[in-house]
Amino acid sequence: MKDRLPVQEQVDLQAFNSLHVAATARYFLELRESELIEDALSWARERNLDTLFLGGGSNLVFAGDFPGLVVHMAIRGRHWEQIEGDAATLVLGAGENWHEAVLYATRSGYRGIENLALIPGTAGAAPVQNIGAYGVELCDTLVSVTAFDRESGQWLCLSRDQCGFGYRDSLFKRNAGRYVITEIRLRLSRRKPLQLGYRDLEEYLASLPGRDPDALMVAEAVMAIRRRKLPDPQQIPNAGSFFKNPVISDADYEQLKERHPDMPAYPQPHGVKVAAAWLIDQCGWKGHRDQRVGVHNRQALVLINHAGGSGREILELAARIRESVRKRFGVILEMEPGVVGGAGLPPIA
Repeated sequence: MKDRLPVQEQVDLQAFNSLHVAATARYFLELRESELIEDALSWARERNLDTLFLGGGSNLVFAGDFPGLVVHMAIRGRHWEQIEGDAATLVLGAGENWHEAVLYATRSGYRGIENLALIPGTAGAAPVQNIGAYGVELCDTLVSVTAFDRESGQWLCLSRDQCGFGYRDSLFKRNAGRYVITEIRLRLSRRKPLQLGYRDLEEYLASLPGRDPDALMVAEAVMAIRRRKLPDPQQIPNAGSFFKNPVISDADYEQLKERHPDMPAYPQPHGVKVAAAWLIDQCGWKGHRDQRVGVHNRQALVLINHAGGSGREILELAARIRESVRKRFGVILEMEPGVVGGAGLPPIA
């Protein structure tokens, strides 16, 4: 088993998380074949070690070192299957770069995930958060997920309904660590209507001369908008949107609207979604900087690591932001990233 599992010791994880915070894995394995997952788990179990399966590290905060085995999911591969008329299923290995997969699909003429361009991370991590942007969520096109269930020891093919998707939520997130995703399948179409309902997207596409937009044009528009608003993690370490947009009751929304008529809001089946970035900005956090960490000066949802800050410093700043929003608006923000190597935000008193 040793030859099949090239386990390394004391590996620096800074390059494996988009916040670029310092953390060390006691043991580390780059896994490129799904067949080795059970071997890796057995290796860790024999040594009484916890195991962390890591994708692109774009939605994690390392609050400390990880004393067990970190398995970096590097299972690659993408191909088309079930090509029928205008529709086809795109199959992606868990280690495929998500943004590159979006461009691959749109350049092939298929629609459905173009609004999700430039979202960092891997294909295997996408279902965990049910990633979404500009009116589209992953669950809109997902057909199934192949995963290993660590609790039952069985391989599963979970349908979209079985994945239990919600807003930035899923079965995988609610059962963190239980399922190891190795492959996802997306049903795309050449004729699927484009989702152009967001104002920024409409305005950008309207400014372009020429023909009606196609999927690639929409993806390129999303890329341009995101680059204008959000920092590149390669240049300014960050974990993307740090807080979810809260969904509040209709009654609470009406009360807030009376005091803040310009508050951005979006009706939902059960309540109203309000813009977390606006709430944070109104509390004066946009552009705030502590010694080593801070809030981006163009997007209040993005916490950034300026100069070697720690995961604990990021979480302490997030707790202060959450408390200020609670005091001013009575709204409790929920963070999007998961926390490894320590506790998350303290409970609300």
